[in-house]
Amino acid sequence: MIHHHTPVNRYIDREKSWLAFNARVLQEAADEKVPLLDRLRFLGIFSNNLDEFFRVRYAAVRRLSLAGQTGEKLLGGISSQQLLKDITEIVIEQQSESLRILSVIEQELQQENIYIINETEISKEQENFIKDFFIQKVSPELVTIILNDLDEFPLLKDAAGYLAVKLVIKPKQIKGPDGTLIDDDSNKKREVRYAVVEMPKTVNRFVVLPSNNDKHYVILLDDVIRYNLHNIFSIFNYESVSAHMIKITRDAQLEIDSDQSKSLMEKISKGVKERRIGEPVRFVYDQSIEKDTLNFFLTRMGIDATDSIIPGGRYHNRRDYMSFPNLGRYDLLYKQNPPLPIPGLSLDGSILDKIKEKDYLLNAPYQSFSYIIRFLREAALDPKVISIKITLYRLSKNSQIISSLINAAKNGKKVTVQIELQARFDEASNISYSEQMQREGINLIFGVKGLKVHSKICVVERVEKGKIKRYGFISTGNFNESTAKIYTDVTLFTYHQQILKDVNKIFDFFDVNYRIHRYKHLFVSPHYTRSKFYKLIDREILNAIAGKEAYIKLKMNSLTDYKMIDKLYEASREGVKIQLVIRGICCLIPGVEGMSENIEAISIVDNYLEHSRVYIFGNNGQPEVFISSADFMTRNLDERVEVTCPVYDEDIKKELIDTFEIGWKGNVKARLHSENLENRYRKRPEEKIFRAQLETYNYYRDKLEVVFDNF
Repeated sequence: MIHHHTPVNRYIDREKSWLAFNARVLQEAADEKVPLLDRLRFLGIFSNNLDEFFRVRYAAVRRLSLAGQTGEKLLGGISSQQLLKDITEIVIEQQSESLRILSVIEQELQQENIYIINETEISKEQENFIKDFFIQKVSPELVTIILNDLDEFPLLKDAAGYLAVKLVIKPKQIKGPDGTLIDDDSNKKREVRYAVVEMPKTVNRFVVLPSNNDKHYVILLDDVIRYNLHNIFSIFNYESVSAHMIKITRDAQLEIDSDQSKSLMEKISKGVKERRIGEPVRFVYDQSIEKDTLNFFLTRMGIDATDSIIPGGRYHNRRDYMSFPNLGRYDLLYKQNPPLPIPGLSLDGSILDKIKEKDYLLNAPYQSFSYIIRFLREAALDPKVISIKITLYRLSKNSQIISSLINAAKNGKKVTVQIELQARFDEASNISYSEQMQREGINLIFGVKGLKVHSKICVVERVEKGKIKRYGFISTGNFNESTAKIYTDVTLFTYHQQILKDVNKIFDFFDVNYRIHRYKHLFVSPHYTRSKFYKLIDREILNAIAGKEAYIKLKMNSLTDYKMIDKLYEASREGVKIQLVIRGICCLIPGVEGMSENIEAISIVDNYLEHSRVYIFGNNGQPEVFISSADFMTRNLDERVEVTCPVYDEDIKKELIDTFEIGWKGNVKARLHSENLENRYRKRPEEKIFRAQLETYNYYRDKLEVVFDNF
């Protein structure tokens, strides 16, 4: 669709584009075709995303604004002050939309005999259970603080939920003229006490109540606490008590001090602790709270009008809906498609032997992530393997990756792990894994000063007939079993000695940072990625000018780098056809005459989170295909260690082009990126439904059937 007006801007604002992405998540929650319990899950994801946005992006713009900088250069022509206003407006609107969606979902759940009740709707049978549950499970975990007499207001933790409590104390009683006790009304003002109750994280937010028929009842932990307020505050002689939820979000900027004597691990632990006391950037409260209670909290916490103060509903931390109990109602969830095996990589025999014969591609979660674990387990036991090197960014709770590496170290292999201590919000867990690995004699590298390591690489060295041979894999995603069930990522297993020699050089660079290596095959940030992609785009431009077929197909999470966007605009003007599948932020404006008429851009938001990065360049009929850990964002191109790997195997190349085309044909879950951020669905009424993720799964299933038919 080509717009004939000249756009005011060349770029879309990055924060607003991100909010538009989160609006797509909200669209999934609102979509009646999405199973009910999954709609609740999408509400949770929407809320979780928003928390992170405030802790990181909003906080960064706010820092600019407080420093008195308008930041127009950084923010593409809008002042930081104006942007904060705009963001708050959009967020308040999205919040109220999410509450509206929640109440619709709750009504539909009731038609399915699932009732979310509050403390006023408890039946006699449920009453005993709730009292008992509170005494056994909740009460021991509660932190309750009476606030009136404290010199210093307690530190409210980021991301925890709190009940702000107001107690109105009964007046003292005095003897009346006739000797009976009456209230002392000489002081008309009642004494008021305020308290705060922190909701325990150790108890599930959703309490499933026993039911004696086919009806399911669920009550939120908040309401269990409200129901038992008397149990908590019985020592106060009060005549009324009320509790309203509040929540605070803090700036998540890590301040890392420059003390040379401390290890990076110590500094980051300290930074994570200090993040708890980061500046508040958002205060959300239940809008039915009494004025005086709200003012008491705002004043005592030092929150003023420059902060984002957002009226919300009765419940916050709706991210907890991500783990709403399924109550055995699998009919209200998406059908889980079991991850498929990779043809040719059977589950018995040596995986290294197979990779030696040819490259394999793993496309998770369509195919099973377990191949990565199997690769590491085999390397840990194989007597000929002498070393394993791997980069780790985000790990799952009980990481099988870590246990495989420890197993390898116990078997005398030299194991080198580059672990990114600054993987945002995973710092604490990565520190504890680091300590565990250090104890087991694993050689740890903590990144490169000033650069986050975001590449996903592994290389194994094996002695064969007196020579060292390398095996390895390169991925677009984190080596994390839990997220591998919901994030789409591709991993290339290879025995290509030159590529793996490059991978090995990256580990040398981690060790000695001042030596900049040359790489024959890989594009490595921060030194080469940008210029290599410029060259590939330039080649398409020359082909277009020469009248040859010229196209670029890119799939990524975010496109925010202005120079890269300008380069794509240039290619579009010269007639290169460009297709972009961008899940998240897209600062490029597609379809504008004279600027980007040859560019189309879509976003797919569905049951899986689209995370893989695949880059395809036409090259006059000999397409070149790359997989990468890098998005086209300034930080990925210039400020991190990222790896982009060419795909040489013709079958895998075809597979990546095929799956890109399937994604491109998607219409039900695909929205068009546009300047006005309206998230219009791509589907036209007359088109047949084509759900890209489902069709991708079918593509891999059909491949398997072909293999089995040949046996």
